[in-house]
Amino acid sequence: MRAPSRLFKVILHCKVTRATAVDYNLICGQSFASQSSIASKKTNPYRVSHFLVNKFNGNSQLIGTKASSCEEYITDEVLNQVLATTEDPEACKKISSDHLHKMCKVGNIRGAATLLQLLRDKKIFLWPSSYNLVLAAASEKADFDLSAQVFKDLLASCRILCATSYTNLARSFAKETDSIQLMRFVKEASEIAYPSGTTVVNRIILAFGECGQIKNALLIFDQMKTLQCAPDVITYNTVLDILGKCGRVDEMHHKFAAMKEAGICPDFVSYNTLINSSRKVGNLEMCLVYLKEMCEGGIKPDLLTFTAIIEAFGRSGNIDEALKLFAEMKQRKIKPSMQTYRSIINNLKKMGKEVLAMKYAEEMNSSSLSNLAGPGDFKPKERLSRNQKSRPLGGNC
Repeated sequence: MRAPSRLFKVILHCKVTRATAVDYNLICGQSFASQSSIASKKTNPYRVSHFLVNKFNGNSQLIGTKASSCEEYITDEVLNQVLATTEDPEACKKISSDHLHKMCKVGNIRGAATLLQLLRDKKIFLWPSSYNLVLAAASEKADFDLSAQVFKDLLASCRILCATSYTNLARSFAKETDSIQLMRFVKEASEIAYPSGTTVVNRIILAFGECGQIKNALLIFDQMKTLQCAPDVITYNTVLDILGKCGRVDEMHHKFAAMKEAGICPDFVSYNTLINSSRKVGNLEMCLVYLKEMCEGGIKPDLLTFTAIIEAFGRSGNIDEALKLFAEMKQRKIKPSMQTYRSIINNLKKMGKEVLAMKYAEEMNSSSLSNLAGPGDFKPKERLSRNQKSRPLGGNC
């Protein structure tokens, strides 16, 4: 019989149930039984115990984990392989990433997360893709504790997070109800990202909103005043968009008023969001109010602004207002698109104004391509993206 490894010497001092002990013998039988008695059993080096072992400090220390019937640890073999390469960061990254892939493949997400934590303690940070692999696996299991830890490790390691990282984080919280836990995490993440904490919180709010967790997104927004990062125009634009998309337009208007009261000047994205959301619920008068306020504030409306309002008034039967706005758009040197022309033409025909419809059809057909807006002019989030990219976070993983 082989002598038990130092790992199992530690485990043997712990109280385990009979079922757990049997599990150890089944999976790691070579440490406790003869070769002949276990010849038919295959081992899995990534899924073997209820404990995590930390060997990076020169000793074997049990790391407590969340109670579960199948919690795992990192084996001596894996840790030894990683430890042997710590003096060579690139080699360490390679072998650690390989083990992370294998761990995630067999479902040992806790072991993978712990390996990342141990590497972080040794000031060794892997490629963003490695963190995102574990983050995605934790998200699938709806394990917010693990997702939060991996997310913070990723944030500390590269500070450049893609949208997928934030989305996986938000998805992992879908089954959670502990708002205190959520806000504790947001606070820690904002502190890690300092001085770019506001940008990180903005992206977290956006991710929660896109995942349908409106309540949590608004909770984070409302609690920002307790953090060391103040809401900015992007924060408010994100919240306005979230509320507008889910039809809570009255709340959207209130948030916009609060935005101005807080001394934050609305921008192009703010007004386009307000106009588009008001249009969707049929509040066309508010569309005109915001268009006027936008222009008086020195913010130039663009093709998106006018197209949204023109189409809305045309569909409502107020074709005269639609034509008035179309004329104003051209007066401002904003090139109309084929879509705008066709909207006007179709609505004129519906109103029985065939002659006027023919006039605009001829005008559209006689216009050269250079005088018409193309697909590239329809980018509703372009300016928001530029604002976000000006911050230290953004980009691809």
